[in-house]
Amino acid sequence: MNRRLVLGTAAMAAPAALATPALAQANPEIRWRCQSSFPRNLDVLFGTPERIANRVAALTENRFRIQVFPAGEIVPGLQVLDAVQAGTIDCGHTASYWYIGKEPGFAFFTAIPFGLNTRQMTAWMRHGGGQQFADQLFAEYNIVGLPAGDTGAQMGGWFRQEIRTQQDVQGLKFRISGLAGQVFQRMGANPTLVAPADIYPALERGTIDATEFVGPHDDERLGFFRVARFYYAPGFFEPSARLTFMSNKRQYDALPQLYKDALAIACAEADSEMVSRYDHLNPIALRRLVAQGTQLRFYSREILQLAWRSNEALMADLAGQNARFRTIWENYRPYRSELFQWFRVAENSYDNFAFAASAG
Repeated sequence: MNRRLVLGTAAMAAPAALATPALAQANPEIRWRCQSSFPRNLDVLFGTPERIANRVAALTENRFRIQVFPAGEIVPGLQVLDAVQAGTIDCGHTASYWYIGKEPGFAFFTAIPFGLNTRQMTAWMRHGGGQQFADQLFAEYNIVGLPAGDTGAQMGGWFRQEIRTQQDVQGLKFRISGLAGQVFQRMGANPTLVAPADIYPALERGTIDATEFVGPHDDERLGFFRVARFYYAPGFFEPSARLTFMSNKRQYDALPQLYKDALAIACAEADSEMVSRYDHLNPIALRRLVAQGTQLRFYSREILQLAWRSNEALMADLAGQNARFRTIWENYRPYRSELFQWFRVAENSYDNFAFAASAG
């Protein structure tokens, strides 16, 4: 199957082709189990694999059904990749950068600090070689991975105290994901990874001093504003965050082509739907948070410059230590530079004026 063709164009044309009774009757009834890495109360994140499952069922006349479970119901939320790889579950919805302990290259397919934004990430995955790199890596873990949702640019985290200078970062116990944790470690913090459902208790007990998660809609639902009142932007470490629908490769390969196409279409639709939901919900939630006493802050230029230098050094070190990481980085970095230049000309010049004019 030409997955890029399916992801790029088939979502508009295929429903009519898939839903013919003759085709449906010629294919078997298949039941899969899917686990999300997210709890049920995170409606956009957990809701995404549910929407994928519903769409697949509709496209196959209910002959291919996927039952979705929340984090922890079958395996812990941060072990979804392992469970899919082993065949404990047929598929899962998760963030690949949680598995950089296995392979640092997994970070590219969710987010890297100072990386591509959501539209740029879509361009890289579909047209710049990103999906080919992802396919190669996931196949080594007995997985077929399809992009399935993006949060858009995230917020920079919740802190008990203001973060103005490098000194304020020293010793900070910060819950943070992916390569961003290694960046903050180089900046002097003590990063740790905590599953989404466990973040609030850790912050409340003081096990961690600060946390990042996604943005206002999800962060409000998790209640961080009750125990940390300083809310920072920008989330330079996650300018986008792409989620992946991971299928066990043996199970996927056994699917009829009709079902593979249905799954690809459902994931492609979810890929754009998630960010549109966040763009709609986040500004509403941010207003509520500020009304409840949240103090909105922006990282200082000193912090951002330190983070940029720390990230550049980290990427160079990882590229020197890991051949796969170097290969992907040598593709990703010039692609990022090209897109950054274009967005400066068109998008950024517009945003800088129009956003400021509107606020004034």
